[in-house]
Amino acid sequence: METVAFYGTGMLGSAMIRAMLRRGLAVNVWNRTAARAQALEVDGARAFTDPARAAGGADRVHLCLSDDAAVDAVLDAALTGIALDCPIVDHSTVLPQHVAERVERLEGLGYALLHAPVFMGPPMALESTGVMMASGNLSLFARLRASLEAMCSDLRYVGERADLAAIFKLMGNAMILAVVGGINDTLRMAQEQGLARGQAYELFDFYDPTGQIRGRGRRMVRDDYDPLWSIDMAHKDAVLMQATAHHERLPVIDAMEALLRNVSARGLGDRDLGAVAQRP
Repeated sequence: METVAFYGTGMLGSAMIRAMLRRGLAVNVWNRTAARAQALEVDGARAFTDPARAAGGADRVHLCLSDDAAVDAVLDAALTGIALDCPIVDHSTVLPQHVAERVERLEGLGYALLHAPVFMGPPMALESTGVMMASGNLSLFARLRASLEAMCSDLRYVGERADLAAIFKLMGNAMILAVVGGINDTLRMAQEQGLARGQAYELFDFYDPTGQIRGRGRRMVRDDYDPLWSIDMAHKDAVLMQATAHHERLPVIDAMEALLRNVSARGLGDRDLGAVAQRP
């Protein structure tokens, strides 16, 4: 039976662990708050209070931790228990620069680390669905591929640059924040105009904003700013949105209004909205 050492039993990590147990893996777990690791013993995991002991006999190590400081602290504490031929997979959302530094540092000590962040929530992780990205040494990825494919429905190897998956992860999360912030602004506009949230959400029954990504987004990549909706007209509408919300705070729209005003002042008002990304 394959044995996995898993560090980090938050909501996402716990779901990954339960999915591994369902697949018949033996899973050693450690968490800074011991009770959270011990709670998984009812599912069949073995909880440890010593990070190094948790790695004993493991065929591979997984990390799903909160930040860079946690990743480095756990690795420093566990490393004496991790065999040199035991690959380390880090699913944590962390700074790309630190991923590259961490991979280089561990390679110098004889260990192999693959960064593999995910786009999935706990329910998806429990069902082994969602996207997992990986970047780094290609032979290490090939060695781990089957195990990683079992954890998701869409595994993407994005390249040999060690920090590339970390960059993609943060770009993806930036889009989540932008979209959620935009939904917040639209609901606030609706509220100020006397619409219930359910009524306001009916907009998305017939309007799909993802076309902005696949249409205008591709034009932005090509630096194609021939106007379909100009900077100046978009700015005019942003001002109307602020007025519609009775000038209550709209974090995304307020930021975009200021950006559009600035870009127009640079003489780009007649360019397409995508020209907010035009390089000076």
